[in-house]
Amino acid sequence: MNDLSKNCLDEARNNMQGAINHLEKELTKIRAGKANPAMLDGIKVDYYGTPTLISQVANIVTPDPRNITVQPWEKNMLGPISKAIQAANLGFNPQQEADMLRIIIPPLTEERRKDLTKTAKAEAENGKVNVRNVRRNVMDKVKKLKDKGVPEDEVKQVEKELQDITDKFIADIDKIFDNKQKEIMSV
Repeated sequence: MNDLSKNCLDEARNNMQGAINHLEKELTKIRAGKANPAMLDGIKVDYYGTPTLISQVANIVTPDPRNITVQPWEKNMLGPISKAIQAANLGFNPQQEADMLRIIIPPLTEERRKDLTKTAKAEAENGKVNVRNVRRNVMDKVKKLKDKGVPEDEVKQVEKELQDITDKFIADIDKIFDNKQKEIMSV
């Protein structure tokens, strides 16, 4: 197999792994009843007129599976951080305790668990679509290899390997979703 063919397969593996990494990051935002600092990822607070991630203005800790504590580095940030968490509409109601905020994670109802499972399934489908898009883009490049003097047999072999790689990543996404679904549905 020549370098052009190997480069196409390497590009496919790298981009598909990127899709898996993105999926895993998105699934960490879906809470499964256990406290996790990642639940607050992406929430921005007004820090002296600049939208800034909470993690950049405060220390976020999970002392136990039902609590998240947010301790700002500047005490005057307690109010803006509390408002930002409430505005994010995550179903959290931060309580102020001295110089920190405590967020108690309520237990999930059966209906809410099913909704979270649907959300996780949608994220998994997005991951599969991303993997298939990578396959399509790389397949276009592989088809152009014939024009660059790569033998047709090798092009067919690369196409087959590309499909095998795609199938492996799709199976990985299914495993990741199954694990997340078990995590969400376990009480």
